[in-house]
Amino acid sequence: MIDLNVVDETSPLKAVILGTAESCGPVPTIEEAYDPKSIEFIKAGTYPKEADMIKEMDAFASVFHKYDVKVYRPEVLEDCNQIFARDIAFVIEDNLFHANILPDREREFEAIHEVLDNIDPNKIIRPPAEVHIEGGDVMPWNDHIFIGTYTGSDYASYITARTNIEAVEFIRDMFPHKTVKSFELRKSNTNPRENALHLDCCFQPVGKDKAILHKNGFLVEEEYQYLVDFFGPDNIFEIDKEEMYQMFSNVFSISPEVVVSERNFTRLNNWLRDQGFTVEEIPYAEIAKQEGLLRCSTMPLVRA
Repeated sequence: MIDLNVVDETSPLKAVILGTAESCGPVPTIEEAYDPKSIEFIKAGTYPKEADMIKEMDAFASVFHKYDVKVYRPEVLEDCNQIFARDIAFVIEDNLFHANILPDREREFEAIHEVLDNIDPNKIIRPPAEVHIEGGDVMPWNDHIFIGTYTGSDYASYITARTNIEAVEFIRDMFPHKTVKSFELRKSNTNPRENALHLDCCFQPVGKDKAILHKNGFLVEEEYQYLVDFFGPDNIFEIDKEEMYQMFSNVFSISPEVVVSERNFTRLNNWLRDQGFTVEEIPYAEIAKQEGLLRCSTMPLVRA
């Protein structure tokens, strides 16, 4: 059995689900795309090739093996994009939440049955249907849970709006002993530089007290300021619009000392090293074309 345990973003990782790029299907049509960045590369004819994405994910898996992390992979479904394991589920404390995602992605959850079969069924929680939530918007941080959301009256018109206010209230009810803080995210169906698809596209903690942050990803300046004050201005690495587009905030922590990052993120990687981190650089620029990166591809199960 797997004893789930995740209370933050950076404690030493023991077990994780890493998505797969195998059999991810043909290039989607513009109508089939879920986000504006994918649409941009579909139109340009430079949408990522399966073989290139498999190589990138293999590089990620090899870093996990280097640090003795137990890696689970989904069962490969034919012609199905299963790269972004973070969308389909997430763990807080010792519960695994089955995300209510876009309906045609439900089988992605069923494909992690190797993990689900090894978890106490009472610890697998399916929120009510009106609760829309994806793991990229949910960030446990000790006695806090940070959640990205969009509560505009035009919520339904945004395919990029993935977590609603009902989800914030649901998590609040589930964890009354924690401070659940929500953040209104900037959404665009058409401009990837003006779209924070999930909270981890514009914010992520690293180490024990630092964070990567992009101001324009937040609709409400006071909510952005809350994070600046929470971590302290000297502990923040502020990324610009182009760096947000490249997914600089979507790195992944194996421990408080070790961060996996994209090899082209020179400015960020230099800062991380200056702060004393070990940076494991891997190629991930092809997967980034789908508006997701390292954190999006993983679903931590156990952090020590």
